[in-house]
Amino acid sequence: MSHLFAPLTIRGTTLPNRIGVSPMCQYSARDGLPDQWHLVHLGSRAIGGAGLVLAEATAVQAVGRISPQDTGLWNDEQAAAWRPITEFIRAHGAVAGVQLAHAGRKGSTYSPFADEDGGVPDEEGGWTPVAPSALAFHETYREPVALDEAGIAEVVADFAAAAERAVAAGFQVVEVHAAHGYLLHQFLSPLSNRRTDGYGGDFAGRTRLTREVTAAVRAAVGEDVPVFVRVSATDWVEGGWTAEDTVRLARDLAEVGADLVDVSTGGNVPTADIPVGPGYQVPFAEAVRRKADVPTAAVGLITEARQAEQVLADGAADLVLLGRELLRDPYWPLHAAAQLGARITPPKQYARAM
Repeated sequence: MSHLFAPLTIRGTTLPNRIGVSPMCQYSARDGLPDQWHLVHLGSRAIGGAGLVLAEATAVQAVGRISPQDTGLWNDEQAAAWRPITEFIRAHGAVAGVQLAHAGRKGSTYSPFADEDGGVPDEEGGWTPVAPSALAFHETYREPVALDEAGIAEVVADFAAAAERAVAAGFQVVEVHAAHGYLLHQFLSPLSNRRTDGYGGDFAGRTRLTREVTAAVRAAVGEDVPVFVRVSATDWVEGGWTAEDTVRLARDLAEVGADLVDVSTGGNVPTADIPVGPGYQVPFAEAVRRKADVPTAAVGLITEARQAEQVLADGAADLVLLGRELLRDPYWPLHAAAQLGARITPPKQYARAM
């Protein structure tokens, strides 16, 4: 039996295999609304055999978008637009998930498709971003406003409200985005959090918002829906967030209702020197799994079937998420099954090609 094609049950949801589509921003929405692009993009990965299809970083507030072209779940119209997409994913045997996000100081930026870089001005549809402290991510980005405690409470409430809409829209897994230098990661790291109140300072203060958001999302989705949290295990910068911090946080997140920690790295400071290579983030997922005794997902330049199989066989993770490789080949799971001698049923419309 292939580890990669063994089912995985978390709370009331069973993934048919352990291949997940990593959330990947498409920068193709209008007013936070997903459209036919998202249906075809995400639906293709379900047809291709992925067990879990996680939709891109989806903002819980309008000011929580990275770019004006990000998807959202801050209103009911957006939830309704997601429903045909989740229905299609589920109809083709995959589990539909969504990553709930707030960009914080990395918000109001041009999409990668634009000719311009950096912050989007108000007259072009931009906004003033918010952050734990009034520190810009980069000199070309807009300077954020530090959230007060009322604003922080609103963020927690809006994560919970978005989680409720996600379930109503048909999503079966909800992931909290606390990685890649976005708002929750900004609160976690001493490089971006200079607060002296109860949401800054020591480890307990800096992790407070992430713990509160995770607890609020757990309460909002109920007991049967799995809650994941994506973290950046290290800032890759001296004096920043560390792998040891991540293990400690993972234990705390499990206590407030997280079922799995999705382990990535980096993104909080533009000067980080990241040693990118095949499977370079897997050891961090393994450390969390073994030291915190929390299920993990591994991500980061996992491209080969036997490589993914070995990650699971070694006990480094419970789930493997692929990003760019699934952009290159939406049918990677079908090809991986053939390589590993696993049985996977393709859509009947494609059976003649198997």
